[in-house]
Amino acid sequence: MRRLLVLVSCFCACYASQSKGVVSLDSFTFDKVLSKFKVSIVKFDVSYPYGDKHEEFVKMSSVYQSIDELLVAEVPVKDYGDKDNEDLAIRYGLTKKDFPVVKLFVAGQPEPYTFTDEEFNQDKLQKFVSKHSKTIVYIGLPGTLEKFDQLAAEFAKEKLADQRKNILLKAENLWDSIEGKQKQRSAEIYVKTMRKALEKGDEFFHTETVRINNVLKGSMTNEKKADLGIRLNVLESFKVQHDEL
Repeated sequence: MRRLLVLVSCFCACYASQSKGVVSLDSFTFDKVLSKFKVSIVKFDVSYPYGDKHEEFVKMSSVYQSIDELLVAEVPVKDYGDKDNEDLAIRYGLTKKDFPVVKLFVAGQPEPYTFTDEEFNQDKLQKFVSKHSKTIVYIGLPGTLEKFDQLAAEFAKEKLADQRKNILLKAENLWDSIEGKQKQRSAEIYVKTMRKALEKGDEFFHTETVRINNVLKGSMTNEKKADLGIRLNVLESFKVQHDEL
């Protein structure tokens, strides 16, 4: 890992990003750096990016600072002078009018995934990364837990009530072994979500998501807002798997 950090530092020393936590890449470093990471999320943009979308991308990068397998980067493209990095834009069929464009490169995948959600914000970007990276490395949403996400996937795919009850039992036992106040709270949300889904059916995943989003439109403390955000992220662990069936 130390060698990798030195490598990235050397590559980027002359191409320092103006965005904290985001590595700036160019035509010479792009392939070399991306090849060292299992997952890379890259924003192609103008040479001096600004605006809400740029700020949301930078906010997202701060969440992933501790994940060694994930690179958050940007490619500044100039359409004047030497037209730096224009070749990278051409490679992916991009023009200035498209910017910013976010692509997710996953090791083993021949082509990158493109972020297409109309809502360009930190939450949507994190869900985009989590959804498409799960086949190679676990990159969970804030407040989610890897082992519980695995159980959530099993639960969502299983149709037999008895089998779902067995998965719930595994989740309850795992909850008992979890340490730490925040992890305990997250584990509780997973378990209660499974219980409600057993009671009300898969429609609960949708109705609960709508309900929480409506509640978030009102006034509340930051603590309450954060808790509701974790509930939504846990629901996503069930919903994404269910939607892919």
